[in-house]
Formats: sequence, C-alpha cells, structure tokens
Amino acid sequence: MQNRKLLITAAAGKTGMQTVRNLIGDGHVVRVLVHSDDERSDALREIGAEICIGDLLVHDDVIRATQGVSGAYLCFPVRPGLIQATAYFAETARRAGLEFVVNMSQISAREDSKSHAARDHWIAERVLEWSGVPTITIRPTFFSDWMIYPWVRDSIVNEGKIAFPYASGRHAPISAEDQGRVIAALLAQPFAHIGKTYALYGLVERNQQEVADVVSKVLGRKVVYTPMSIDQYGLFAGTNDIVRKMTGKPPQSLEAFIEANRAAFEVE
Repeated sequence: MQNRKLLITAAAGKTGMQTVRNLIGDGHVVRVLVHSDDERSDALREIGAEICIGDLLVHDDVIRATQGVSGAYLCFPVRPGLIQATAYFAETARRAGLEFVVNMSQISAREDSKSHAARDHWIAERVLEWSGVPTITIRPTFFSDWMIYPWVRDSIVNEGKIAFPYASGRHAPISAEDQGRVIAALLAQPFAHIGKTYALYGLVERNQQEVADVVSKVLGRKVVYTPMSIDQYGLFAGTNDIVRKMTGKPPQSLEAFIEANRAAFEVE
C-alpha cells in the first residue's frame, strides 16, 4: 500500500478524529484542518498530525490547506454554508491537483427533499461532480454516537426515554469509529472507488422502540421510546456490508456501542 500525504477536514469531529488515528496508524502523513488551536488540536498533534488552522468558508485557508496533499476527506457540519464550502473546496482541489476526495454526505441527500440540509448535500455532491475532481461519496445513516449527545443522552438518563420524530421508521445506527475506518480505507486505496457512492449502515436495522429495548437491556434499566411529530421517517432504513468489505471488520453493534459508552448513561 502506498503511503500518502492526506488532508482531513473537520478533524476534531467524530469521524475526522477516527480517520486521522487510522491513517497515522497505517503510516500515512496527515494534515488536519481545524478551527482553533485547542485541546482537541493538541490531541491530534500528539499522535503526529500536521495542524492547519483555518475555515472551509475562507477560500485562502482552503487554498493553503490543500497544497501538497494527494487526497482529502471533506466534511462540513450540518449548518448553513455547505454549498459555499464545497465550491471553495472543489476549486482549490482542482488548483492543487488532488487525485481524489472522499466527501461526507448524508443518506437522505436527494433532489426533492423538503429538508434544506438533505437537499444541500445533494447539491454539494453535484458541485463536486461538475468540478471534475475525482470523488468518492459516503452517505451514512444515523450515528450511534448521537446516543451520547446531550440532547439524546439527557432524556435517557433523566427521564428514561428516547424522544424522536421517527414513528416506525427504521435504521441501523453506525458509529463514528466504523465510519473512520471506512474513510481511512478509501483514502488509502481510493482508485477503485472513484465516482461511487456508498451508503454506510451499522450492523442491525431497528425501529426506535427496538433501539430503546437494546439500551434498556445493556444498561439494566427501563428506557422507552416516546414518538414525537412526523408520521413516518423511513429514509434511513437499510443495512449492507460496506463496512466489512472496506475494512475487513463488521460494524460495531448497538449493544457494543452502548456497553463501550456505559459511563455516559450513568445516573448522577
């Protein structure tokens, strides 16, 4: 396997941090683009990453970040600016002669979506396509890690419930750790995957009540699902074996994720 110099954006985030660790562990040289020099960038520096401070919405920062790398992972948070950031990145990737980009999209990305975020991701995919930059697109379903975000975790810990507007919609949650392994594998050996789009799922598809049942079983206390609004939310449904094919290891089960993060659910 050829060792490369690679750029990881959103490197202090969930998937970015995991990707950096995998790439450095495999001997690649990694430059990370982060917003600020803080404890998270210190952690990246300690494992051997080259730190580049900047913003994907500042064109000059992106020009600087993409110089001298052969490929990159592009990830922008779910907030306004995605299309602008993608356009800046596509232009600078062409300018720098990047051989490939792995683009983080979302499984609900589609032209007719009523969600601005989902439609913007679909348009961002088209921007990269029109630019001619060789691109691999990943579309993950819900992250397992959302279970430990305060807006979900707090209701589990304090109220014993999971509250989502997903009715009977099903999904197979995938951890950031599994996604990081896939992204690193694609960056390390990209050329068979150029132009392809991969949906990323976890191990087992469940509805929200079944998710609550898993949390209850692992934690040893009752957690229920409390539906909110929206009659049906099935866009995230499905499973596949992409994680296993890309990394040689199946995705982490929901049970294993909850067990690994048991401390986050302790009642204070």
